[in-house]
Amino acid sequence: MKKMIFSTVAALTLMSAPAMAAEPVKIGMITTLSGGGSSLGIDIRDGFQLAVDMRGGMLGDRKVELIIADDARKVGNAKQIADRMLKRDKVDIMTGIVWSNLALAVVPDVTKAGKFYLSPNAGPSKLAGKGCHMNYFNVAWQNDNLHEAAGQYVNDKSHKNVYIMAPNYPAGKDALAGFKRYYKGKIAGEVYTKLGQVDYAAELANLRAAKPDAVFFFLPGGMGINFVKQYAQAGLNKSTPLYGPAFSFDEGILKAVGDTALGVFNTSQWNKDIKNAANIDFVSNFHKTYGRFPSLYASQGFDTALLLDSAIRAVDGDMSKTDLFRDALRAAKFQSVRGPFRFGPNHHPIQDIYVREVYKDGDNITNKIVGKVFSSHGDAYAADCKM
Repeated sequence: MKKMIFSTVAALTLMSAPAMAAEPVKIGMITTLSGGGSSLGIDIRDGFQLAVDMRGGMLGDRKVELIIADDARKVGNAKQIADRMLKRDKVDIMTGIVWSNLALAVVPDVTKAGKFYLSPNAGPSKLAGKGCHMNYFNVAWQNDNLHEAAGQYVNDKSHKNVYIMAPNYPAGKDALAGFKRYYKGKIAGEVYTKLGQVDYAAELANLRAAKPDAVFFFLPGGMGINFVKQYAQAGLNKSTPLYGPAFSFDEGILKAVGDTALGVFNTSQWNKDIKNAANIDFVSNFHKTYGRFPSLYASQGFDTALLLDSAIRAVDGDMSKTDLFRDALRAAKFQSVRGPFRFGPNHHPIQDIYVREVYKDGDNITNKIVGKVFSSHGDAYAADCKM
């Protein structure tokens, strides 16, 4: 009888081992797929999905189940989806959020539940400083970074009186704080617009009256499209140069605004003309798969998947090895499409940041790198992070 029991247990053990091994790693992606700003979320999703598809539906040689949900850029939606993914879907990892106000509402709940959150975009200062967490990693930037580079570049261009604008939400406030950290001239006006705003007539009238010698703005997605068009319609592009971060001049915005953006300089940690093997492969496969060139957001989705690929492989697909998995994420042993990449002590990137110029490549309006503003640039909040 004892022999039979032992044989049965042994048989069950042999049967359950491959079954357990076959269980996929569950990744919950909450992102914006409808309404204002949906192009950003679509690009993040498509970049991430491409990396998974290029690896045969696997990351780290382990099958993944990607559960995708649309937050429609609403905090309430994001919180409800996150709760469902944690409690019902039992995800191992979460990612995808575009907007900083949504990230601030969701990330603390995810990390409190003992799960990992990898940000492919939103990098609010609160989560980089005192609100940092050992299970939170940002694979894109800290919100201030590209704006800091823009401030430095505008300073280097000898502009003395700059008008600055951003939406009134956490990333907008971080943006202008970052710009002012490196720009040393006079601020002709500092304006915070409504998130999702489409009409900038009043702001443009005030801007004209202020008579700045340059304008710096951060208005991602459809906000940027409307602003750039209205700026040109007001004739201001002929007298007052525009500067911004990559978010204001990504591929989607340039396709919509056309020639009015030609000659504008913007800052980014990535561009499709970066010459490394990972980026060349990414740009080619993205264009072949989706019929469009990748944006900055797509590159960040792709890199997030590459980081996960490296960390899952490091623990042989065993997600119960929480400490080792965290160490593997922190090590960031993957070939980023942007080139050199490492994490600072608050799990935010230390990376090069470039200046790009909008130009015409045949019939395509796009960006090219024309210089480097910062090398191995970190963020201003790391010292406040205590893990």
